[in-house]
Amino acid sequence: MTADSTEYVQWFRNSSPYINAHRRKTFVIMFDGDAILHPNFNSIVQDIALLTSLGVRLVLVHGARMQIDTVLQRLDIESQFHNDLRVTDANALNAVKAAIGMVKADIESRLSVGIPGSPMHGARIRVVSGNFVTAKPLGVIGGVDFQHTGEVRRIEHQAISNLLDQHNIVLLSCAGYSPSGEMFNLSVEDVAQQAAISLRADKLIILGESDGLPDDGDTHTEITCRQLEQILHELTGSERCHADAALKCVRQGVPRVHILSYQVDGALLQELFTREGSGTLITQEAYDQLRPANIDDVAGILQLLQPLEEQGILVRRSRELLETEIHRFNVIERDGLITACAALYPYSDDQAELACVAVHSDYRGSNRGNRLLEQIEQEARRRQYKQLFVLTTRTAHWFIENGFVAGAVSELPQERQRLYNFQRNSKVFFKTL
Repeated sequence: MTADSTEYVQWFRNSSPYINAHRRKTFVIMFDGDAILHPNFNSIVQDIALLTSLGVRLVLVHGARMQIDTVLQRLDIESQFHNDLRVTDANALNAVKAAIGMVKADIESRLSVGIPGSPMHGARIRVVSGNFVTAKPLGVIGGVDFQHTGEVRRIEHQAISNLLDQHNIVLLSCAGYSPSGEMFNLSVEDVAQQAAISLRADKLIILGESDGLPDDGDTHTEITCRQLEQILHELTGSERCHADAALKCVRQGVPRVHILSYQVDGALLQELFTREGSGTLITQEAYDQLRPANIDDVAGILQLLQPLEEQGILVRRSRELLETEIHRFNVIERDGLITACAALYPYSDDQAELACVAVHSDYRGSNRGNRLLEQIEQEARRRQYKQLFVLTTRTAHWFIENGFVAGAVSELPQERQRLYNFQRNSKVFFKTL
């Protein structure tokens, strides 16, 4: 065996933990029209096929800016822009339709290659596209009517997830459709970030022209949201668009965003399967902390609970009561803001109540509730409780999804039964620890 062969074998062995870690995970991969025109795109397609064969659930989101420009020029239609956004009138919309159709067909054909001798031989990749993106018009901004330029309203995440479960690759374009049957031209960054957030993707991978975000003549290998915010004003063009998308995704619960270059052969595999990586990795802020609550958190918890109390979802708690019970609470704090809380109330030697589970409206869908639940369960086990119970009026499904089973009021500890409010008619759920 040659030295090169030995090195390859060692690399393959070292990649095994990453292969295991990525299997059944959901990745959203975004690229614009310039990536499709680059000679390295065929290699990217081959790497996408490899990820699929390794069990990664893939959603591809493509743009078509360059292709739209080409079609508009061919039709002698001048592009109109306002605040770096294309104004899409009826004539421009026809060009958008033509360009997106061509790009979609090109991607699907490349993913269909399977001739003997090719890297994709035997892959048999199924690509599914459709009206998964519901859009709405941007409307009039600064006196300019953007007409058929829109933004994402909703992603049909359940339909996409079902298709991914069936081992399909889902292909989304930079077009969206309204319930009234209108088509809208969308930014590829908007579609990608909304898809990643809605699907609760494990990663958003952005393939751009630059190999990551610049760092004084070099490239950031890893950067937190807080650090990225500090340099955001220094970025321009596509780098700024990619950084904005990365920030929004990570803030909304996508654990990792990778910005890579479509020009670097193997950048995708290098980033996902080696310690050295490639490009720039964007992660959550370091100041997002899960910890026991203290007396200084009372005001923040009250502010968090107030909207839910006003809606009747939670029972109202006074400041005085919260101050006496603060030792029962755990909180998630971000830069001084309480973004989530939960409490543990003991009722017997083997039973305790999970109560006051609340997540700030700006941070829902970011696994904060799950993190708090795990923390409460660990604490309950340390105290040797055998069972958790919870009373809820509006979030029954979330508790069921997290292993709770419906029960009756009569199964509650006697002390808790006496406190049960029959006017609220809360449902009761139990979880064995």
